[in-house]
Amino acid sequence: MLLSDLQNKDIVNLADGKRMGTIIDVDIDNTGKINELRIQKRKFIFFAGGVTSIKWSEIDKIGKDVILVNVRS
Repeated sequence: MLLSDLQNKDIVNLADGKRMGTIIDVDIDNTGKINELRIQKRKFIFFAGGVTSIKWSEIDKIGKDVILVNVRS
């Protein structure tokens, strides 16, 4: 799977059922293992969404159209 494939998927948090945003970057260690995904939070009309990180261990499932994560605030 390519990074561009991941960037086209919606990210949904299982904890609250909300869409979180889109992948803008990936943190990879020296061995090639993905540590975390950097997410551009959803933007509202007048508010910038900001950037957050999701650890690879918080990813529950990568499906055809969505990435399901379990992030508790």
